[in-house]
Amino acid sequence: MGYTLPLPALIAVGLAGIALLLLLIIRFKVQSFYAIILTSIVVGVAAGLPLTTVAATDTEPERLGVVQAIIAGVGGTLGSVAVLVALGSMLGKIIEISGGAESLAGKFTSWLGPKRVAVALTAAAAILAIPVFFDAGFIILVPIIYAFAKAAGVNPIKFGLPVAGIMLAVHVAVPPHPGIVGGAAVLGADVGWITILSLLISIPLAVAAYFLGKWFNLREFAMIPAAKEMFDAFGTEDGPRNGTLADGERAPSAWTILGIIVLPLALIMVGTTIAPMFPAGSTWNGVLAMVGQPIFALVVAIAAAMFALGVRRGWSAAKLGEVMESALPAAAVIILVTGAGGGFGRILTETGIGGAVAETLADAGIPVLLAAFLMSLIMRAAQGSATVAITTTAGLLLPTVQAMGSDSVHLALVALAIGYGALGLSHVNDSGFWIVTRYLGLSVKDGLRVWTPMTTVLGLLGFGFVAALYALIPAG
Repeated sequence: MGYTLPLPALIAVGLAGIALLLLLIIRFKVQSFYAIILTSIVVGVAAGLPLTTVAATDTEPERLGVVQAIIAGVGGTLGSVAVLVALGSMLGKIIEISGGAESLAGKFTSWLGPKRVAVALTAAAAILAIPVFFDAGFIILVPIIYAFAKAAGVNPIKFGLPVAGIMLAVHVAVPPHPGIVGGAAVLGADVGWITILSLLISIPLAVAAYFLGKWFNLREFAMIPAAKEMFDAFGTEDGPRNGTLADGERAPSAWTILGIIVLPLALIMVGTTIAPMFPAGSTWNGVLAMVGQPIFALVVAIAAAMFALGVRRGWSAAKLGEVMESALPAAAVIILVTGAGGGFGRILTETGIGGAVAETLADAGIPVLLAAFLMSLIMRAAQGSATVAITTTAGLLLPTVQAMGSDSVHLALVALAIGYGALGLSHVNDSGFWIVTRYLGLSVKDGLRVWTPMTTVLGLLGFGFVAALYALIPAG
């Protein structure tokens, strides 16, 4: 393509833009959405984009202006992301308030026995993490972790570390979580295939999280005073409790929670795997394809949750509305940051910076899958947000991915390589680092020695499974 600046200059502008973004977020604590939009404008102007849109001529295509490119990128990303994240947040909030986490943990513990509490909690956490965002999901499980830890007479990190590890692994890779959904929107990857493949990979990652937790817990960790005080004050005489339940209200059965979580996943799989078996344009193809759309699947799941967890258990219409409404403020922030990441990605494409990165990678001989993982890992380590890391990396790699002409399965694997890159190197600039270390009682030093390596190993393992599937699955 014809670049407005020489290739080295475009690369320099791109690197300077990322450095500016990191400086604004890390050093000056600028809100992420504003920082990304501001950086997008600076990069667009510096790279030579017109200040306003230039109409097409007989010899030149239309060139979007800086602001118009950002708007197009935000709009294109949010077309699907906004609805998915909002619906996913509502479903997660209903499950959270209903006490579903307690039911799942209790059922898995009864199945596996009291000697396998860590296994049970890790398995329950992996399932709960599908509809519930990482920060909220882990905080929901903290009372359960504390209760079982006190009953067993052990430090809560024994149970909490593998729980946190698998929940973050699910958060970065399994829709409807915002980072992977935003990355899929930028790349044009199929969310259905991402869901199927990420769930498949999450199974061995859950096993790995359990054994990594055991390995890191071979040594004893002294709890920081604030966390120890909170842990010592936690009462366990009535067993694990969920503080969201009203007086006299019982948690729903684990089977009900499992059914509600599995329902949208099953519908998505039907649309992805069964609908293509029928001729294109046929009634069955159309019906099954619509049923398998993630938005439709989540709408159905929310309706089931409203009835089974709300109406059937005596919630009033007003309470049900309040619970669903309470999910939206947090979702709005995530949606805006994801959309801003899409706008930044569009700027990188329009300026030719993405193409310049693609040419550089091609000249260096770095495989796109490895480049996707490493770039996302570096972005994650530098600024802390998995969502920003995923959407920014997707924008940088978009020209390369488009030139590859990958089929839907391999394109989904590229998106997952980016997702697992954003899993690693969680440290002090990541809010999740502070949530995990604060509740489990780890000092900053111990957190860097335990939590950061654990997320990185899980990210590397996730990428290893992605690379294996990429090589084993035939193209086309």
